[in-house]
Amino acid sequence: MRTPRTSGDPDGAVRRCALPPLPRYPTVDELGAEAGAFAARHPGRTRLRSVGTSRAGTPLWLLSIGHGSRQVLIVAGPHANEPVGGATALRLAERAVSDPRLTEGADATWNLLLCLDPDGLRRNEGWLSGPYTLGRYVRHFFRPGFLEQPEWLPDGPAEAVLPETRALLALQEELRPFLQCSLHGVDVGGGFVELTHELPGLAQRLAHHAARLGIPRELGAYDALYWPDLGPAVYRIPPPRRGDLTEAITEAAVDSTWTHPRRYGTVTAVVESPMWGVAAVADASPPADLDAVLRAVSTTLRHDTRLLLRLLARLRPHLPVGADTARMLAPVDDYLLVCPRLADTWDPGTDDGSGRKLPPLSTAHLAALRIAGRRLALRTAGLLHQVVSVSGRDPADVLPELEGLVDRWCADYREGCGARWIPVARQAEYQVRAVLTAFDLAVRHTLACSRSGEAGWGSPATVPMHWE
Repeated sequence: MRTPRTSGDPDGAVRRCALPPLPRYPTVDELGAEAGAFAARHPGRTRLRSVGTSRAGTPLWLLSIGHGSRQVLIVAGPHANEPVGGATALRLAERAVSDPRLTEGADATWNLLLCLDPDGLRRNEGWLSGPYTLGRYVRHFFRPGFLEQPEWLPDGPAEAVLPETRALLALQEELRPFLQCSLHGVDVGGGFVELTHELPGLAQRLAHHAARLGIPRELGAYDALYWPDLGPAVYRIPPPRRGDLTEAITEAAVDSTWTHPRRYGTVTAVVESPMWGVAAVADASPPADLDAVLRAVSTTLRHDTRLLLRLLARLRPHLPVGADTARMLAPVDDYLLVCPRLADTWDPGTDDGSGRKLPPLSTAHLAALRIAGRRLALRTAGLLHQVVSVSGRDPADVLPELEGLVDRWCADYREGCGARWIPVARQAEYQVRAVLTAFDLAVRHTLACSRSGEAGWGSPATVPMHWE
């Protein structure tokens, strides 16, 4: 194996490779077409192949650049409503093919899985091309239920049934990557990264990228509320553990394709990039009245849940029976299952029975919790709106009420939380820089280990300290 070279200017590739403006998100078909054209422009250095098919028969395309022995795996589109990853993957392909330091110089091959859930992404195409308003996004929002999201392994890898999940597990087994990056998108909030292993220096460099791009950093991410901090807006993914379905949905605590490749010495980085930014998620100051805010957030979530449960009860008897209706209602049932539990967990005057206490909370945490409660309600309202709209009839007369809820709750995001749209190009560029930074730090780590004689993450025999 050649000794990898690292740049004295680790962010130079970012500055030197100016790409055309990126006005919108690519669709499933556009991702495949652009990857095919890219591979044709760079024969010999790139390969495009299908590594499986989705439940609907759509190919899962893998674009590979370089011929190094160190494998990088990029997973785009794991969540159907988070399309920025596809745009990021195409930009990363351009960077990798234009900068030899990322391939030959680091003895690396970049493997870009362009969309893990193409069927789900197709269901979001009603808003992908814009105009990008919160109301349009919510009314065309789709994200499958928890058990149909391909990164989760609630029953372990041997019991994985989704073809997308099995394809990703097989790819991890084939490549045994030293670095895996899963590309996610926050609808409202800020950017952050979750890691299975610490990458010292990542938080500082992410802060620099976020400041230059105008991306708020989420310093109290709801997703990582109980997880250790590795620095501002960087969190450590804990080992999977047994828990009930509510915990699995809200805390991502079950086994997953993030943690599965640890047996190969893989470090996984989950990179979250926001669509609508909220400045308050970056406010690390102590809150003025913690209990009052928590009670208000919990009360609002309970109120919204009761409204939605009543609408669903009126609507459900009139819905057509079939697989499509069931798939649309699965996430609705998930959200309405977890909302009361979350309200009890966040309410300082209520014991949810779990015995778990909230960690110390900053203003950023409270902003993230308020956003999360509203997110669950809005997604539920949006999915119910779609169910009625697709059927073309409203026998339960719920559409006017759903329209009003969506309008009011979107206005609360805009006016109450100060949510502001971040152009697609900046969303993708933030992810690109986060991935390249993680790559640079991971390569430096393996270099340091090889020089000291220690086993590195790239060795399948490695048992990282966090997992001992």
